[in-house]
Amino acid sequence: MRTLLHPPDSASRAGPLRLAVVGAGPAGLTLALLAAQLLPQAQITLFDARPLDRDVSGDPRTLALALGSVHLLQRLKAWDAAAAEAILKVSVSQAPPTLQHPLFSTFNPGRHEPEVCLSASEQGVAQLGAVISYGHLVAPLQAAWLARAAQEPDRLFSRFGAPVQGLKALDGQGVEVDAGIAEHFDLAVVAEGGVFAEQARKALQHDYQQNAWVGTVTLAPDSPVGAAYERFTRQGPVALLPLKPQLGQRRAALVWCVPQAEDDIAGMTDAQRLAVLNSLLPAGVGALQAVGPLKCFALGLNAERTLVEQGCIVRIGNAAQTLHPVAGQGLNLGLRDAYALVEALRGAEQDLAAALRRVEWQRAPDRWSMIATTDFLARSFAWRWPGLPIARGLALAALQAATPLKKALARQMMFGRR
Repeated sequence: MRTLLHPPDSASRAGPLRLAVVGAGPAGLTLALLAAQLLPQAQITLFDARPLDRDVSGDPRTLALALGSVHLLQRLKAWDAAAAEAILKVSVSQAPPTLQHPLFSTFNPGRHEPEVCLSASEQGVAQLGAVISYGHLVAPLQAAWLARAAQEPDRLFSRFGAPVQGLKALDGQGVEVDAGIAEHFDLAVVAEGGVFAEQARKALQHDYQQNAWVGTVTLAPDSPVGAAYERFTRQGPVALLPLKPQLGQRRAALVWCVPQAEDDIAGMTDAQRLAVLNSLLPAGVGALQAVGPLKCFALGLNAERTLVEQGCIVRIGNAAQTLHPVAGQGLNLGLRDAYALVEALRGAEQDLAAALRRVEWQRAPDRWSMIATTDFLARSFAWRWPGLPIARGLALAALQAATPLKKALARQMMFGRR
């Protein structure tokens, strides 16, 4: 029989804030650590279905972090710089048939194709962001949380191996978190995301009918260091993200998006995949030397209209918005969600309603601009309108020529919309 710990009463909000964080992935751990640091009176409990003794450090999934996210993790002393590869340059380009259009040279004289180039040196920063494996991101975050919890066992609690089975709002008296034993909290933050195909459908959802094939490729020895590429093709975007060299070989993470109806990648040999990729990517990448095993994920939009639900449940990261990877901003949005929430709670622990309203308004421009941008781009790859690829290429060329606009775009990609 379940027991409700800390049952609600009329005086319960006079004490310290009781905060539940559901999900010990990057967003959940970041939020828990921030709250432990900036809300010194709050009681914080971190829940995750994963057992504590399961080693996450070897998880090879690749994550792209914006500069603002790197700064946040450095502040938390949970950033393994040695395991990350800096992004020094980002190239966004359009594949043929745009390359020879006569209007192109009007915007980009001397260039061979429509391309927007963003560089750290142009922005006056050491790097635009960084690429790191999931394991090398989560392991330091988890170690930092466990160390902090050991120092403050009376207010910081870990519930690893305890999957949350349900959340129940208690009519203005907080929320019940059911993880085998029901516990009462003032606020629950859901940071469990998952991939589109496995998620329950949210208020805004659209299946793009596209697959993303992800894996690792080997670069030519003379390929540019720290360069990330986004290539718009007729089928969808192809992205390369720089990785730390391995066994003396230069590497990059690959995200290759194609329509499901035209997806024949599974039937290709490695040599065929390599040949197709080399034909799609810009010349500046250099010739790829090899392509490793690829995994396939279905792509879609799955987003809540609001971050706050019933006044006591907040969703952040992929739990709030799962996006197409075309802009690589999903995790970065989640980390900005976490930071904004904790900042709003500082000094307002006794007025949760006002703090949560502030979070909703503050995060709306960043959330909705990114949701709208990625949704538009993802849908546009399914359109077969005459001249659309040329129009997209010309738009890229015009953006490259509009220096102030390009600089504003770079700042937004590094730090979000402010």
